[in-house]
Amino acid sequence: MNKKILITAVIAGLDLGVATAQADEALAKNKGCLGCHGIDKKIVGPAYKEVAAKYAGQDVVDQLAQKVMKGGGGVWGQMPMPPNAVTPEEAKKLVQWVLSQK
Repeated sequence: MNKKILITAVIAGLDLGVATAQADEALAKNKGCLGCHGIDKKIVGPAYKEVAAKYAGQDVVDQLAQKVMKGGGGVWGQMPMPPNAVTPEEAKKLVQWVLSQK
């Protein structure tokens, strides 16, 4: 493969990754998630970076997507998370984005 083509493909892939990360943050804003969760700091619920650290290396996307859709409580304190009006695909996308926070 030509070096220029390879470099262009890598750069295009990086641009796509940035666009995807921004799109997922936009989805979180659109769905109201950032009203209760900060990326770096706890608001009502835990910071997304705390969630990512807690579940690092675990296969929990489906489990957490269910919590996003149905709500849940007891893991992060007394305040339960209410059910959220998201599709299963949106819930998975949001969870994958949250788990990608470093």
